[in-house]
Amino acid sequence: MLIQGKYVFNASPHQVWDVLMSPDNLRSCMPGCEKLESNGEDSYQASMSVGVANIKGRFQGTVAMIDKKPYDSYRLKVEGNGKPGFIHGEALVSFVDQGNETLLTVEGEAEVGGLIARVGQRLLGRASRMIMDKTFKCLQKFQPTMGPQGILSIFHNELGEPQGISGLTL
Repeated sequence: MLIQGKYVFNASPHQVWDVLMSPDNLRSCMPGCEKLESNGEDSYQASMSVGVANIKGRFQGTVAMIDKKPYDSYRLKVEGNGKPGFIHGEALVSFVDQGNETLLTVEGEAEVGGLIARVGQRLLGRASRMIMDKTFKCLQKFQPTMGPQGILSIFHNELGEPQGISGLTL
């Protein structure tokens, strides 16, 4: 399954990098994330509750940031297993400096198997995109910037929509 997304942050690549390297930020923004604890440099044990259609369950696994090129790119590697199935995926996360903004692009592949893949196959693409969108849209809020009149403003997604996060069930 192909995974792609683009997100605009109103900050420098350096500021966006710092936001994305914080496990506390990631834990608070990933829908259904119950645990994200370091188990080594740039590697984390994770626990998430996810639902697709009527299949819901908890996944245990690892999240690793590899091939890091600060302020430019890194690879995100995810592996998880649970009662509803498994997921293995890897994505390239790239930072493009656009002056006062940073364009963050995510491109990767994921393999999903087990009951969740058999029952929810046609919904998996939408579910993975929803998780990714909610995660990065939430992360956009972590780096405040000063607006043109010196008023504190927060990040918005590329459509200018307000940000929020809730549990995930499709």
